[in-house]
Amino acid sequence: MTSPDSPVARRFLASPNHGERLDIAGPHLLILHYTGMRDSDAALARLADPAAEVSCHYFVSEAGEVVQMVPESRRAWHAGKAVWEGADDVNSRSLGIEIANPGHDWGYPDFPPAQMAAVGALCIDIVARHGIAPQHVLGHSDVAPLRKADPGEKFDWAGLAARGVGLFVPPSPITGGRFFSPGEAGQPIEALQAMFSLYGYGIGLTGVYDALTEAVVRAFQRHFRPALVDGICDMSTIGTLRALIIARDDLSGAAM
Repeated sequence: MTSPDSPVARRFLASPNHGERLDIAGPHLLILHYTGMRDSDAALARLADPAAEVSCHYFVSEAGEVVQMVPESRRAWHAGKAVWEGADDVNSRSLGIEIANPGHDWGYPDFPPAQMAAVGALCIDIVARHGIAPQHVLGHSDVAPLRKADPGEKFDWAGLAARGVGLFVPPSPITGGRFFSPGEAGQPIEALQAMFSLYGYGIGLTGVYDALTEAVVRAFQRHFRPALVDGICDMSTIGTLRALIIARDDLSGAAM
């Protein structure tokens, strides 16, 4: 019987869906997901089903039980086609945690306190053992914004950051004013795309507020400005992004 890598995990339920990390010494990203299924048992069964070809390193139930499914040394199949900081094959570069929640397609309930406490404890252990930087604790929607919305705007990123996991700044107030929206084009849009790329999002400098730009804005809002998720880049979104880049750079400078 395989023992869990993390002392926070209560048991090991093996999934066959994993492989070798490709040309990567070890994970430096931590990706958080919701299961997006109506039932926790069904989600666990799917993550262990070879026909599904999906898996995760850890699963956290609504009650806060933590189950390990893939050894941390192995490449779990949780992120799919994804990009961060210009690099693809996020699966090789990351550890993945699936959090039981039906998601946006099934009413998107709140994450229970016991579940968030368990997620926090697990993340604290993982980032400490692997030296994962705060800015490298991400949502699935951050690395795959066109495809995914999880763990979504109800996930308590601020509370997690208060426990020392992840990077979060107080969102800039929503006050109106100038905004950018789908269909616009020009140098200001290119500058906006450059800021998102600088933080790590997989976005090209096209100068057009296209579908990918809108998806990146939504993903950013879900993670860092959850009070309003509309895909429109207002002054609150831009101010929050600027503050986040400064906070990240301050942390990086302090670590040198």
